[in-house]
Amino acid sequence: MSTTAMWLLLAVVVILIVFGSVLYKRTFTVHELALTGVMAALSLVAYLFFRVPFYGGSSFHLGNTFTALTALLLDGVSGGLAGAIGLALADILAGDPGYAITTFVLKFIIGITCGAVAHKGFKLKDLDPHSKGYLPKVIVAAGSGLLLNVVTDPFLGYFRNVYIFGQEYTLAKALSKIAGGVTFVNSVASTVCVVLLYLALRPALERAKLLTKGEKK
Repeated sequence: MSTTAMWLLLAVVVILIVFGSVLYKRTFTVHELALTGVMAALSLVAYLFFRVPFYGGSSFHLGNTFTALTALLLDGVSGGLAGAIGLALADILAGDPGYAITTFVLKFIIGITCGAVAHKGFKLKDLDPHSKGYLPKVIVAAGSGLLLNVVTDPFLGYFRNVYIFGQEYTLAKALSKIAGGVTFVNSVASTVCVVLLYLALRPALERAKLLTKGEKK
């Protein structure tokens, strides 16, 4: 990917996040904007250069890792936007623009779900990393949105195949089931990666004062 494309991706992330902050009265720091942009770029790179394609348009990749990771480190909106923009753009650059619309929706759902479980449910930012039950909560928060995607991906994929690609009903249904199997493998592998990265990055970012504790307003 060219340097121009990387800067374009970052600019789009910043514009959409600022627009979202106005709508939801959510304020973002410069560090949060930068981290979200980096995660969007990483999700794009993980998809474009480290994926194994399968029949029917599905593929094994770890792009979703950075969607969930951003949601755990920051919040659901940031995670959703990082994954939605990064992976939708990846679809376009990979020559699959028909997938970009459902990709945007699916990745945003992953981010919002992981963020809600992590910060609304478990108050993850307020927990001591050495406290009892911390690791299981990180695992559940990371896996919540990723495993939900096992259901939402084939479901939206079915409607995409029928109404966007114009495929026959039976073929679209079969391809959606195949995609669901690959999505499960993606989700499990991504959950493992998210947990390992989060456990390593959270204390490092907090020491560098790039993350703050406590629930976002």
